[in-house]
Amino acid sequence: MSFQRRNLNLLPILQKKSMFLFGPRQTGKSSFIKHQLLGDDIALFWTLLDGRLRMRILADPGILRQEVEMKNLRDCTIIIDEIQKCPDLLDEIHFLIEDRNIRFLMTGSSARKLKNTGVNLLGGRATERHFHPFNFAEIGKHPDYNLPFIFEHGLLPSMFLSENLDEDLAAYIDTYLTEEIAAEGAARNIPAFARFLTTAALTNSQLLNYTNIANDAQLPVQTVRQWYDVLESTLLGYQIPPFTKTKKRKAISTAKFYFFDIAIARSLRNIPVPAEGTTEAGEYFEQLVCMELKTWIDYTRPRSKLTFWRSTSNMEVDFCVDEEIAIEVKLTMNVTEKHMKGLKALREENIFKRYVVVCQEEHPRLVDGIEILPWKYFFEQLWK
Repeated sequence: MSFQRRNLNLLPILQKKSMFLFGPRQTGKSSFIKHQLLGDDIALFWTLLDGRLRMRILADPGILRQEVEMKNLRDCTIIIDEIQKCPDLLDEIHFLIEDRNIRFLMTGSSARKLKNTGVNLLGGRATERHFHPFNFAEIGKHPDYNLPFIFEHGLLPSMFLSENLDEDLAAYIDTYLTEEIAAEGAARNIPAFARFLTTAALTNSQLLNYTNIANDAQLPVQTVRQWYDVLESTLLGYQIPPFTKTKKRKAISTAKFYFFDIAIARSLRNIPVPAEGTTEAGEYFEQLVCMELKTWIDYTRPRSKLTFWRSTSNMEVDFCVDEEIAIEVKLTMNVTEKHMKGLKALREENIFKRYVVVCQEEHPRLVDGIEILPWKYFFEQLWK
């Protein structure tokens, strides 16, 4: 697949401030930089995937300042790709931001190592953005952009048109375990962590119950909590917190966890592509909508918050964006009254402006104030 233009615009931010751009492996950060950012406005580009450069910097991080001084760079932008491989470089970056008004774009596939070794040194001097797999605005018109294909391949660029998908997915997970986890010392017992990953994938898109997961994975509860933190800090997944401002119906306070990509979650569970109408297909459809919403928020309105709502009596709405829109996700071609119960219960609180069911119906319609929207139509309207 040739380079696919991405719809994240960083240049207006980089003209004013330094930035960390974090994203999971193989989401396409390096390609994005090379094809959309490199140009006259970029004074210097270092990729720490270059082994020789990395070894020099590990031995002497001051090389960066020396090169900047040699070129007399000021008030410009410098890109450092895979910054987590040389976290000591942050001291030099901090100095150059202050001394020469240089703005840095620092990319990384793991926030964990940086945050453990000094990323806070930059204080408010650098903002943070997240890079995601493909979204509808980027590849929605691709002929393979359909549910069966997405459930099989996911939306990582490297997997979307892979000709050896099972092999590539297995290699991806093995690389994550060996390079991200083992290299950073995040888990001393890699076989136990691999077992935990499988168990975590089984609870993808569900409420986090650390005790049950610990029992299933045969691990201490505290270890499970720590390893979920590892999944988040190495960007393999994220928690969706509950919306708790309802008064008529008390809300639960437990978060949900989603893996960052459908195919990765499916591969960890070692299951085939789910058939239409199965529980797994419904879960992956919900995950797809979650991925789209998370990407849209991170790219276009990073101060917004994505939540979900569930009452103690088990009334539920899958997603809420701020207090603007409540979204129920149903893998059905015919939305009926039963599919709208959660939305109608939440609507009694008079909090949200819009109530939407995302589904597989062919045409949008309005039922009792609730919008019934085909999933691609919903995605299209979202990005507009």
